[in-house]
Amino acid sequence: MKALLDRARSFGRRVDFESVEYRKLAEGQYPEALFITCSDSRVIPALITGARPGEIFELRNAGNIVPSYGQHAAGGEAATIEYALEVLGVQDVVVCGHSHCGAMGALRSGDDLTALPGVDAWLGLARPSLAPVLTDTPALSDVVQSNVVNQLAALRSYPVVRQRLDTDRLRLHGWYYEIDTGRVQELDDDGRFRVHAA
Repeated sequence: MKALLDRARSFGRRVDFESVEYRKLAEGQYPEALFITCSDSRVIPALITGARPGEIFELRNAGNIVPSYGQHAAGGEAATIEYALEVLGVQDVVVCGHSHCGAMGALRSGDDLTALPGVDAWLGLARPSLAPVLTDTPALSDVVQSNVVNQLAALRSYPVVRQRLDTDRLRLHGWYYEIDTGRVQELDDDGRFRVHAA
């Protein structure tokens, strides 16, 4: 913790806040994308995408879960989605799952989460839509990728998302990030995750 605190204390000396880039940040934010991903500390959206400050708006939680519209009336996920689209005018939304995901691993293994009631309730939002995949003994990557597809479907339940999709003002993207290789697979129109050349 000391190293983190020391770096936070010296941040103002390490960055040129008088630069045009940082002055523009103080005037407002204009992110290109809403990036929905897991809270896992190994998944760093700006590092993966090479984004600079102000380029992506992030929504992070265990398992990159998007509750269906109306499922949680005062949820942070719904508020973040609405703000990104209605206020910031974001035109791309990425749902990014990842390898080695503990949340999806717990669902895959059927772990007893009674000692973690908050985690159990949260993951319960993803259990029903993953049930068809969990009937066999799937690879963790299959569970994670199915979850990405399911969360994109949950996103489509939001009126603000549907409205923008219907008028071609929004694009949804599904990604699968491999922690051990750094490779990103993208969900194609045929429902398969593939690596695309840069």
